[in-house]
Amino acid sequence: MWGEIDEGHKPVTSAIFEAQTRKEDDEMVQATDISARDMVSSQPSKPQVQEEVSSSLTSMMQAIATSGSPVKSQQLGEPDLTVEEKKEVLMEQYKAKPLVFLERYHVHMKPDHLEAFSHLSSDCRAQYYCTEVQKRASSSANRTRVRNHRYAALRALQREGQYFSEEQMRFREPLLYEQYIGQYLSEEEILQRSEEAMQKGPGSLADLLIDSYQERQLQNRLQDEQERQQCAEEEEEEEEEEEENEESRQAEWEPTAEEKALLREEFLSQMHQRFLDGKDKDFNYSEVDENPDYDNLDIVNRDAEDRYFDEDEEDEENME
Repeated sequence: MWGEIDEGHKPVTSAIFEAQTRKEDDEMVQATDISARDMVSSQPSKPQVQEEVSSSLTSMMQAIATSGSPVKSQQLGEPDLTVEEKKEVLMEQYKAKPLVFLERYHVHMKPDHLEAFSHLSSDCRAQYYCTEVQKRASSSANRTRVRNHRYAALRALQREGQYFSEEQMRFREPLLYEQYIGQYLSEEEILQRSEEAMQKGPGSLADLLIDSYQERQLQNRLQDEQERQQCAEEEEEEEEEEEENEESRQAEWEPTAEEKALLREEFLSQMHQRFLDGKDKDFNYSEVDENPDYDNLDIVNRDAEDRYFDEDEEDEENME
């Protein structure tokens, strides 16, 4: 009938409002999905984190298994574990008690291995052992830097020519020089050495007296060191007859020119090593060890460097 509202048809305004509401709801859901995806993508994925930990674990297990450290108690006569067997035992220990594992084996770890203990970062004991690992790595790097500085200084002193001259080395280590070179010098070579010392430059009477005094001092030091060495050898010798026979053989042996050259090279090598090890008492090593200028020096080539640094890391512990 005219004037009545047909309930089967909704007003136009109501239909428009509902359509707009549905559109806004769809846009809100879509925006929520996009935000969630962005949040996930901005965080490291779990597989990626697991991969980093897995790599750290693998490296750590290999380092400990090959370090020689015992990983379990074994009966007398029981065959030693293989590296793979050690790694299996270590993995079981790590999974059961990671903190105890860190405490037991931290001396064999490197900073790269500490990722495997990130889940213990709130534990004060884990923090302590992780700090110890970092300190040890830093100390090792510092020792390497010091050795490189000393090697660079050694090369510079070799080029300068005076510090590692035969005369200066003889004065620093008279007994070592006598053992390798001095005792095998002929009278002519001794005379030649004296003449070369006299001709090193124009000298006054004072210089001559100083040289004479230094020579007497050197001879006195040599005699004292020889006496101390002889006393030590006599204490170590079990029978006097063996000592006399050894001295007799040494007195009879006369090295050839080629053997003398080899002895001289060995003496020089030992003097170089003493310098690198910090055993030259009168040398101020602080001017080298803490000098950043030596960081930028070109240290000849790697082969030459390997002659002095081809040592395992355990030997570096002695240089502190």
